[in-house]
Amino acid sequence: MYVGFDIGGTTIKYGVVDEVGNILEKSSIATNYDKTAFYNDLVSIIEDAQQRYTIKGVGISAPGVVQKDGYMLTAGAIRPLYGENFKVVLEARTGLPVTVENDANAVAIAEKWIGNAQDFDNYLCLVLGTGVGGGIVINGQVYRGAHGMAGEFGWTVIKDLPATGDIEEVSVNKKTAVAGGLVKLYNKALQLKNPQAERLNDAREIFQLAEAGDVLAEEITRQFYLDLAVCLINLISCFDPEAILLGGGVSSNEIFHRRLQETLVEVESRHESINALRGKTIAPVISTNLKNDAGLIGAVYQIHQLMK
Repeated sequence: MYVGFDIGGTTIKYGVVDEVGNILEKSSIATNYDKTAFYNDLVSIIEDAQQRYTIKGVGISAPGVVQKDGYMLTAGAIRPLYGENFKVVLEARTGLPVTVENDANAVAIAEKWIGNAQDFDNYLCLVLGTGVGGGIVINGQVYRGAHGMAGEFGWTVIKDLPATGDIEEVSVNKKTAVAGGLVKLYNKALQLKNPQAERLNDAREIFQLAEAGDVLAEEITRQFYLDLAVCLINLISCFDPEAILLGGGVSSNEIFHRRLQETLVEVESRHESINALRGKTIAPVISTNLKNDAGLIGAVYQIHQLMK
């Protein structure tokens, strides 16, 4: 058995997973941005699992640029963990072997193992969460780039650049992520309209408000779907994948998928070259089969391969 962690900017999902990808138990905790408390949380979870199972190793999925030795060049939204090495620290504290994988790569790996990518050799994964992670699989292998940075689709810009300041404000991360994009943009617009209004922290509520005809929610979500669709057709044009898989908590939301597919049809139809190839070479955009568990399972796949 293995302990797997899927570390996000808001939540850490964790569980005990067997050698064929079955999750035997799982739960989640809030992500602690204090370095000491963060490691203490992980060690406590591992030690608790060891009371019930024989744990062979630990697999970690984490946001950011992850190098082969477990060094976190970046850690997404979790700024205090930039420069940390999860592998070294946790191996020293637990005595167990540890592997660390970028979160979107972990999703891509899991889907190839037991999910919706089993029949694909060339595909992309996008994980929509606090930010936007990307995984690239070419000829059946994860493409990591020269420094482990390949797939940082969230850094790409999709709008006119502002005259001054940080141009990442018009990036995929800031426009099409869930927490760092949709929720943030909705709350900002809501506060401008009504400073006394209560902030929303759940994208599902915003989707539901838009479906119910709320004008502000509809305006914000409409732009969200358009920006995401532009990102997706750019990736399809650059990589010519067999499919793009969307993961993250939003991947199980039916409203999101229906509205995104409608917007994709609209955007692709208005692009002359892409429209001519729709139904022939333009990749479908589908959800991950493993939904919110994909990162956890992909993290465990890496440690399982190491221990075989």
